[in-house]
Amino acid sequence: MENRQLTCIGCPMGCQIEVGMQDGKILSVQGFSCKRGEAYARKEVTHPERMVTTSVPVSGGTMRMVSVKTTGEVPKEKVRDCVRALKGITVKAPVYIGDIVADNLAGTGISAAATRNVERND
Repeated sequence: MENRQLTCIGCPMGCQIEVGMQDGKILSVQGFSCKRGEAYARKEVTHPERMVTTSVPVSGGTMRMVSVKTTGEVPKEKVRDCVRALKGITVKAPVYIGDIVADNLAGTGISAAATRNVERND
């Protein structure tokens, strides 16, 4: 049996969780303090996903960059591809919270949205 050690990020407790696996199947999950911890551990060892946050340039704005994040979690193995896809994006001011700056990042079906406002530089 293989044991995987995880630090839970499901809540502020940061529980040390141990997942027992054999042939890719979960046999046991121990060390969690809440249901979120167990769910996180099961998902993390079978299909890990992450939110992607970064920033993209703004043309004609009061700020040079705007922060963006994905509208959902993307498979962990696609995180770098999503960041690369956003690297070539420049948005035009004004930009508002929630504006979609890119669709279907790296073929994931997930978009990236602005997380702050940037006014036009008149």
